Amino acid sequence: MADYRLAAAESRFADLIWEHAPLHSPKLAEIAEKEMNWKRTTTYTVLKKLCDRGIFKNEYALVTALITRDEFYAGQSVKYVDDTYGGSLPKFIASFVNGRKLTDRQADEIQRLIDEYREGTRDE
Repeated sequence: MADYRLAAAESRFADLIWEHAPLHSPKLAEIAEKEMNWKRTTTYTVLKKLCDRGIFKNEYALVTALITRDEFYAGQSVKYVDDTYGGSLPKFIASFVNGRKLTDRQADEIQRLIDEYREGTRDE
């Protein structure tokens, strides 16, 4: 399982990879230099870290994603709820809403999601 904690620069770099993958690592270094003002060595160092975490693969200078951006951010969200709220989704939602009123549209969408993901009712 991937390590879902990334520093801000790592997250920005990962987004660049997802945006352009698959791509060759020299091309990635060019993009990182242009977009992030990184030297080639910085690009390869951070890429190696992200590969070691199981997010990307760099094989024969071809960089590919092992998980999608959506899978990564979903995992990051689960990790946050686990770490901060003891894995309790209701506690997270209560904290997130924290006195704010939901619009009818928001409440309907949340209810739709609850119904869709209710244990025993969703196709796995």
